[in-house]
Amino acid sequence: MKTQVLIAAAVLFAASVMAADPKEEVKTAAKKLADAGGYSWHSEVEAGSASRMRPGPTDGKVGKDGVAFLKMTRGENTIEAVVKGEKGAIKTDAGWQSLAEATEASGDQQGNRSRWIARTLQNYQTPAIEAANLAEKVKELKKDGDAFVGDLTEDGVKALLTRGFRGGANAPEPANPKGSVKFWMKNGVLAKYEYKVQATMNWNNNDITIDRTTTVEIKDVGTTKVEIPEEAAKKLAS
Repeated sequence: MKTQVLIAAAVLFAASVMAADPKEEVKTAAKKLADAGGYSWHSEVEAGSASRMRPGPTDGKVGKDGVAFLKMTRGENTIEAVVKGEKGAIKTDAGWQSLAEATEASGDQQGNRSRWIARTLQNYQTPAIEAANLAEKVKELKKDGDAFVGDLTEDGVKALLTRGFRGGANAPEPANPKGSVKFWMKNGVLAKYEYKVQATMNWNNNDITIDRTTTVEIKDVGTTKVEIPEEAAKKLAS
Protein backbone atom coordinates (compact mmCIF):
# COMPACT_ATOMS: atom_id res chain seq x y z
CA MET A 1 0.00 0.00 0.00
CA LYS A 2 2.80 2.38 0.93
CA THR A 3 4.55 1.56 -2.33
CA GLN A 4 1.44 2.44 -4.36
CA VAL A 5 1.04 5.72 -2.48
CA LEU A 6 4.69 6.61 -3.11
CA ILE A 7 4.39 5.78 -6.81
CA ALA A 8 1.23 7.87 -7.12
CA ALA A 9 2.91 10.76 -5.33
CA ALA A 10 5.94 10.51 -7.64
CA VAL A 11 3.72 10.54 -10.72
CA LEU A 12 1.82 13.59 -9.48
CA PHE A 13 5.08 15.37 -8.67
CA ALA A 14 6.51 14.63 -12.13
CA ALA A 15 3.28 15.85 -13.75
CA SER A 16 3.38 19.08 -11.74
CA VAL A 17 7.00 19.69 -12.72
CA MET A 18 6.17 19.18 -16.42
CA ALA A 19 3.13 21.45 -16.15
CA ALA A 20 5.26 24.14 -14.54
CA ASP A 21 7.86 24.07 -17.34
CA PRO A 22 7.52 27.53 -18.97
CA LYS A 23 8.66 26.26 -22.39
CA GLU A 24 5.97 23.59 -22.35
CA GLU A 25 3.37 26.13 -21.24
CA VAL A 26 4.24 28.39 -24.17
CA LYS A 27 4.21 25.52 -26.67
CA THR A 28 0.88 24.31 -25.28
CA ALA A 29 -0.55 27.84 -25.58
CA ALA A 30 0.71 28.02 -29.18
CA LYS A 31 -0.87 24.64 -30.01
CA LYS A 32 -4.19 25.78 -28.54
CA LEU A 33 -4.00 28.80 -30.82
CA ALA A 34 -3.26 26.61 -33.84
CA ASP A 35 -6.19 24.33 -32.96
CA ALA A 36 -8.64 27.21 -32.38
CA GLY A 37 -10.05 27.08 -35.91
CA GLY A 38 -8.58 30.35 -37.14
CA TYR A 39 -7.16 33.64 -35.84
CA SER A 40 -5.90 37.05 -36.97
CA TRP A 41 -2.77 38.97 -36.04
CA HIS A 42 -0.96 42.26 -36.46
CA SER A 43 2.83 42.48 -36.35
CA GLU A 44 5.05 45.53 -36.10
CA VAL A 45 8.82 45.73 -36.50
CA GLU A 46 10.78 48.43 -34.73
CA ALA A 47 14.30 48.88 -36.07
CA GLY A 48 17.13 50.67 -34.29
CA SER A 49 18.35 54.04 -35.55
CA ALA A 50 21.37 52.44 -37.23
CA SER A 51 19.39 49.77 -39.05
CA ARG A 52 18.99 50.01 -42.83
CA MET A 53 16.18 47.45 -42.95
CA ARG A 54 12.83 48.81 -41.80
CA PRO A 55 10.01 46.45 -42.75
CA GLY A 56 6.51 47.76 -42.21
CA PRO A 57 3.59 46.09 -40.43
CA THR A 58 1.94 42.85 -41.47
CA ASP A 59 -1.70 41.90 -40.98
CA GLY A 60 -2.58 38.26 -41.32
CA LYS A 61 -5.40 35.76 -41.04
CA VAL A 62 -5.15 31.99 -40.94
CA GLY A 63 -8.01 29.50 -41.25
CA LYS A 64 -8.43 26.04 -39.81
CA ASP A 65 -7.00 24.57 -43.01
CA GLY A 66 -3.69 26.34 -42.32
CA VAL A 67 -3.87 28.71 -45.31
CA ALA A 68 -2.81 32.23 -44.32
CA PHE A 69 -3.71 35.49 -46.09
CA LEU A 70 -1.23 38.33 -45.56
CA LYS A 71 -1.18 42.07 -46.18
CA MET A 72 2.34 43.44 -45.78
CA THR A 73 3.35 47.09 -45.90
CA ARG A 74 6.80 47.63 -47.36
CA GLY A 75 7.62 51.29 -47.88
CA GLU A 76 4.73 52.81 -49.84
CA ASN A 77 3.58 49.44 -51.14
CA THR A 78 1.03 46.99 -49.74
CA ILE A 79 1.68 43.41 -50.79
CA GLU A 80 -0.93 40.65 -50.63
CA ALA A 81 0.08 37.02 -50.34
CA VAL A 82 -1.23 33.60 -49.38
CA VAL A 83 0.97 30.91 -47.84
CA LYS A 84 0.75 27.38 -46.54
CA GLY A 85 4.01 25.75 -45.59
CA GLU A 86 6.60 26.41 -48.29
CA LYS A 87 3.91 26.97 -50.94
CA GLY A 88 2.21 30.26 -51.61
CA ALA A 89 1.35 33.02 -54.02
CA ILE A 90 2.00 36.73 -54.19
CA LYS A 91 0.05 39.48 -55.95
CA THR A 92 2.22 41.43 -58.39
CA ASP A 93 1.58 44.08 -61.02
CA ALA A 94 1.17 41.18 -63.45
CA GLY A 95 -1.38 39.43 -61.26
CA TRP A 96 -1.03 36.53 -58.84
CA GLN A 97 2.14 34.45 -59.13
CA SER A 98 3.17 31.36 -57.24
CA LEU A 99 6.19 31.82 -54.99
CA ALA A 100 8.17 29.63 -57.38
CA GLU A 101 7.25 31.90 -60.30
CA ALA A 102 8.02 35.07 -58.34
CA THR A 103 11.49 33.83 -57.37
CA GLU A 104 12.25 33.63 -61.09
CA ALA A 105 11.02 37.19 -61.74
CA SER A 106 12.98 39.51 -64.03
CA GLY A 107 15.66 41.81 -62.69
CA ASP A 108 13.72 45.10 -62.82
CA GLN A 109 12.70 46.87 -59.60
CA GLN A 110 9.30 45.16 -59.41
CA GLY A 111 10.86 41.79 -60.15
CA ASN A 112 13.59 42.22 -57.56
CA ARG A 113 11.06 43.17 -54.87
CA SER A 114 8.76 40.28 -55.73
CA ARG A 115 11.66 37.82 -55.81
CA TRP A 116 12.94 38.88 -52.39
CA ILE A 117 9.51 38.79 -50.77
CA ALA A 118 8.73 35.41 -52.36
CA ARG A 119 11.93 33.90 -50.99
CA THR A 120 11.12 35.28 -47.56
CA LEU A 121 7.60 33.83 -47.68
CA GLN A 122 8.95 30.37 -48.50
CA ASN A 123 10.16 30.39 -44.91
CA TYR A 124 7.16 32.22 -43.43
CA GLN A 125 5.81 31.03 -40.10
CA THR A 126 2.35 31.89 -38.80
CA PRO A 127 2.34 33.03 -35.14
CA ALA A 128 1.39 29.66 -33.60
CA ILE A 129 4.30 27.99 -35.39
CA GLU A 130 6.75 30.84 -34.87
CA ALA A 131 6.02 31.14 -31.15
CA ALA A 132 6.56 27.41 -30.57
CA ASN A 133 9.85 27.59 -32.47
CA LEU A 134 10.94 30.66 -30.52
CA ALA A 135 10.34 28.79 -27.26
CA GLU A 136 12.80 26.16 -28.47
CA LYS A 137 15.42 28.84 -29.17
CA VAL A 138 15.40 30.21 -25.59
CA LYS A 139 18.11 29.41 -23.08
CA GLU A 140 15.65 29.52 -20.20
CA LEU A 141 12.15 30.92 -19.81
CA LYS A 142 10.97 32.54 -16.59
CA LYS A 143 7.71 34.10 -15.43
CA ASP A 144 7.96 37.89 -15.11
CA GLY A 145 4.67 39.52 -14.15
CA ASP A 146 2.09 38.46 -16.71
CA ALA A 147 4.68 37.32 -19.29
CA PHE A 148 7.23 34.58 -19.85
CA VAL A 149 10.66 36.02 -20.70
CA GLY A 150 14.04 34.66 -21.69
CA ASP A 151 17.23 35.21 -23.68
CA LEU A 152 17.60 33.60 -27.09
CA THR A 153 20.58 31.36 -27.82
CA GLU A 154 23.21 32.60 -30.27
CA ASP A 155 22.21 29.89 -32.74
CA GLY A 156 18.57 30.90 -32.29
CA VAL A 157 19.34 34.53 -33.16
CA LYS A 158 21.40 33.47 -36.18
CA ALA A 159 18.53 31.32 -37.42
CA LEU A 160 16.09 34.23 -37.13
CA LEU A 161 18.42 36.60 -38.97
CA THR A 162 19.15 34.25 -41.87
CA ARG A 163 15.76 32.59 -42.43
CA GLY A 164 14.97 35.01 -45.28
CA PHE A 165 17.66 33.16 -47.23
CA ARG A 166 16.36 29.87 -48.56
CA GLY A 167 18.02 27.15 -46.52
CA GLY A 168 20.42 29.78 -45.19
CA ALA A 169 22.20 29.78 -48.55
CA ASN A 170 24.49 32.76 -49.19
CA ALA A 171 23.48 34.33 -45.88
CA PRO A 172 26.16 36.51 -44.27
CA GLU A 173 27.30 35.24 -40.88
CA PRO A 174 25.85 37.35 -38.02
CA ALA A 175 28.51 38.65 -35.61
CA ASN A 176 27.87 39.15 -31.88
CA PRO A 177 24.29 37.84 -32.07
CA LYS A 178 22.04 38.30 -29.08
CA GLY A 179 18.33 38.51 -28.45
CA SER A 180 15.41 38.01 -26.12
CA VAL A 181 11.74 37.00 -26.25
CA LYS A 182 8.51 37.54 -24.31
CA PHE A 183 5.24 35.62 -24.45
CA TRP A 184 1.80 36.58 -23.14
CA MET A 185 -1.21 34.29 -22.80
CA LYS A 186 -4.93 34.72 -22.23
CA ASN A 187 -6.96 31.85 -20.82
CA GLY A 188 -4.12 29.50 -21.66
CA VAL A 189 -3.94 30.60 -25.33
CA LEU A 190 -1.09 32.57 -26.87
CA ALA A 191 -2.20 36.22 -27.12
CA LYS A 192 0.99 38.15 -27.88
CA TYR A 193 4.73 37.75 -28.22
CA GLU A 194 7.72 39.95 -28.84
CA TYR A 195 11.28 39.14 -29.77
CA LYS A 196 14.39 41.25 -30.17
CA VAL A 197 17.47 40.39 -32.21
CA GLN A 198 20.76 42.25 -32.48
CA ALA A 199 23.87 41.54 -34.55
CA THR A 200 26.25 42.89 -37.16
CA MET A 201 26.15 41.39 -40.67
CA ASN A 202 28.52 42.05 -43.55
CA TRP A 203 26.62 42.66 -46.77
CA ASN A 204 28.53 43.52 -49.97
CA ASN A 205 31.59 44.40 -47.85
CA ASN A 206 29.54 46.75 -45.67
CA ASP A 207 28.87 46.09 -42.00
CA ILE A 208 25.14 46.40 -41.31
CA THR A 209 23.85 46.81 -37.77
CA ILE A 210 20.70 44.82 -37.00
CA ASP A 211 18.65 45.94 -33.99
CA ARG A 212 15.11 44.77 -34.50
CA THR A 213 12.12 44.21 -32.23
CA THR A 214 9.12 42.33 -33.62
CA THR A 215 5.80 42.46 -31.78
CA VAL A 216 2.92 40.17 -32.75
CA GLU A 217 -0.57 40.68 -31.32
CA ILE A 218 -3.22 38.01 -31.87
CA LYS A 219 -6.97 38.58 -32.06
CA ASP A 220 -10.30 37.08 -33.18
CA VAL A 221 -9.25 33.62 -32.05
CA GLY A 222 -11.73 31.00 -33.24
CA THR A 223 -13.87 33.51 -35.15
CA THR A 224 -11.57 34.58 -37.99
CA LYS A 225 -12.77 33.77 -41.50
CA VAL A 226 -10.31 33.71 -44.40
CA GLU A 227 -11.32 34.39 -48.00
CA ILE A 228 -8.67 33.52 -50.55
CA PRO A 229 -8.92 35.09 -54.04
CA GLU A 230 -9.70 32.41 -56.64
CA GLU A 231 -6.60 33.15 -58.71
CA ALA A 232 -4.41 33.00 -55.61
CA ALA A 233 -5.93 29.66 -54.59
CA LYS A 234 -5.13 28.22 -58.03
CA LYS A 235 -1.51 29.34 -57.73
CA LEU A 236 -1.29 27.89 -54.23
CA ALA A 237 -2.53 24.53 -55.47
CA SER A 238 -0.22 24.43 -58.51
